[in-house]
Amino acid sequence: MPSLPQTPLSRLPNFDPRRVAVTGIDAHLPAVPPDRLTPDALRRRFASPPVWAPEVTAERRFADRPPADAAVLIAIVLPDGAARQETTLLLTERATGMSTHSGQVAFAGGRIDPTDADAPAAARREAFEEIGLPPERVEVIGTLPTYLTGTAFTITPVVGLVTPGFTVLPNPREVADVFEVPLSFVMSPANHRRHAVDWEGVTREWFSMPWRSAEEGAKEHFIWGATAGMLRNLYRFLAAD
Repeated sequence: MPSLPQTPLSRLPNFDPRRVAVTGIDAHLPAVPPDRLTPDALRRRFASPPVWAPEVTAERRFADRPPADAAVLIAIVLPDGAARQETTLLLTERATGMSTHSGQVAFAGGRIDPTDADAPAAARREAFEEIGLPPERVEVIGTLPTYLTGTAFTITPVVGLVTPGFTVLPNPREVADVFEVPLSFVMSPANHRRHAVDWEGVTREWFSMPWRSAEEGAKEHFIWGATAGMLRNLYRFLAAD
């Protein structure tokens, strides 16, 4: 059977991050222990943060415009003891018609509007508009340092614990798919791949965390770029002693 065409993951011509060689895998780094991924442990960590430093804070810019403030929701969905047995991370796949980051795996989020009280308010509003996640189901427990994308967005990652039992309602203009990844998977550096490529005389580097569920015929979700960079920072935050 011929392979199906893959959705482009970059607007740069002749560039597909999935085909860039892996320069390293960080299996030598320890995974975040399971007892740090419980709801109470996550609350305590953000309430009393350790001394730590983000690993990735800015990408090499290729957009020629002033930076715009944005917020994303790192939505950590709590187990319910029934269908959902473990803590997961809620992610989206952006619609292919989006002006930036089309087709890419992303957190729900977007620009901070003047009517938003703050970044957490913007992240919860965007999550409701994009995937129908009710704001009252999101317990914001903290934020991570801002992340500047190559497309000139200064993003505030907002971390929230999500009570299960909601129905996902993706906005088809913005979201092509919604899926969940075990939090333990992305908090294990054995699943963190490093990539580098020379582009117009500049070396661009990024992480990827490809994920495929155990279901037969499941598609691979290629987590990379800004989303992977912010998850790497979350790893550093949770792993710090």
